[in-house]
Amino acid sequence: MTLSALLVLADGRFPAGGHAHSGGAEAAVKAGRIKDAADLESFCRGRLHTTGLTSAGLAAGAAHGLDPYELDAAADARTPSAALRAAARRLGRQLMRAARATWPSPELDALAAAFPRGAHQPVVLGTAARAAGLGPGEAAHCVAYETVGGPATAAVRLLGLDPYQATAVLARLAPEMDQVAERATAAARQGVVDALPAASAPLLDLTAEQHAAWPVRLFAS
Repeated sequence: MTLSALLVLADGRFPAGGHAHSGGAEAAVKAGRIKDAADLESFCRGRLHTTGLTSAGLAAGAAHGLDPYELDAAADARTPSAALRAAARRLGRQLMRAARATWPSPELDALAAAFPRGAHQPVVLGTAARAAGLGPGEAAHCVAYETVGGPATAAVRLLGLDPYQATAVLARLAPEMDQVAERATAAARQGVVDALPAASAPLLDLTAEQHAAWPVRLFAS
């Protein structure tokens, strides 16, 4: 049951809105930093070990039962880009709708009431994982996977990249996803928000602000 719930939550078909976001890949493609599968792998690896680790820690903390208000404030502090903060809250709002319909929970109801404009997506994901009977480790694994899965899927659309190659990138990164999830989970189990990772990727913050100002773009972020 727990494994099945994890598969549902991590499934790209779960209506959480992630398909509309590239995780910074669109700006990287336009800048010429992603041109092929090798570039995609480097981009995803960098994102996984920085913002991915940070988001996985927030989700693991929420699944562990840490204060969601503190977690949301920590997410704000760990997200310098206003565009990325707005995107995280939009994704959190969409995920909340899907999660409440799938796993009705007083904790999800309370979080939705406290943040009518949307809590940060990792905080919602961790709370949803908790409602689904999942623990911090599963929540962290889900975030680690979506951190690289989103850009990989976007690269197929942006570059016409062979989807087999994009999937192979994800498979090669699987051991590192496990490592990131384990680090995030260990931090969350310390039981204090200040122990959670705060890794950053300044280039992603800068390009997110540029991307948000584009008059025409394929992805929301």
